[in-house]
Amino acid sequence: MTPRPKAAWSRYRNSIGDRSGMFGALARAWAPERALYPGSYVDLSPSTVIPAVTYVDTDRRAEAFFGDVDLVRAELHGRTVPGAGTEVEFLAADYTTALAVPDQGFDLLISLYAGPVWENCRRYLKPGGLLIANASHGDASLAALDPTLRLEAAVTHRGETYLLDTDRLDRYLVPKNPDGNRPELIRAAGRGVGYTRPAFAYVFAYAPAGNPGAAPPTGG
Repeated sequence: MTPRPKAAWSRYRNSIGDRSGMFGALARAWAPERALYPGSYVDLSPSTVIPAVTYVDTDRRAEAFFGDVDLVRAELHGRTVPGAGTEVEFLAADYTTALAVPDQGFDLLISLYAGPVWENCRRYLKPGGLLIANASHGDASLAALDPTLRLEAAVTHRGETYLLDTDRLDRYLVPKNPDGNRPELIRAAGRGVGYTRPAFAYVFAYAPAGNPGAAPPTGG
């Protein structure tokens, strides 16, 4: 029997598209140095523009991919900007349990199609850091209701071209059904609420009590 090919980012891109452009736009605006990506599977795109990324997943295929250092290096070859991809770490772990990473150790937390990342991993984000989340599993919808988070940009895209919309942000995160826009209902449903003007993802700045200021965007 021919063995199944090892999971790889190059093949995964064929199904989800290349998100490098999204992280490139984010990096040009805020220049994060360290990112945490729970539920990453083998999506290596953040490492094309961010120096240090810690990926987290329970999938054994992801563990095998990131464990093959030569394969990861080959997948990033020719696709990184200067200084990016210098630290690629992987944790075979469930992000809903305590992770072996420092509290407030990251300036970017990534939540894409992975469930309640924000509520389980907020402790790892520095005050003034960024959360990028989509509404698929409800994370962006929960983030929108969190008073410690401030919407900084909406991510729109056409194909693999991503843009950060920082104008008139009050147009975004407006629920079609306000009655359903409650945390307990979002958690129970496991999906985001419908918005009158949806976006692919949303970028929030984290400003917990006692740390009210977060750096404003520098581009977009």
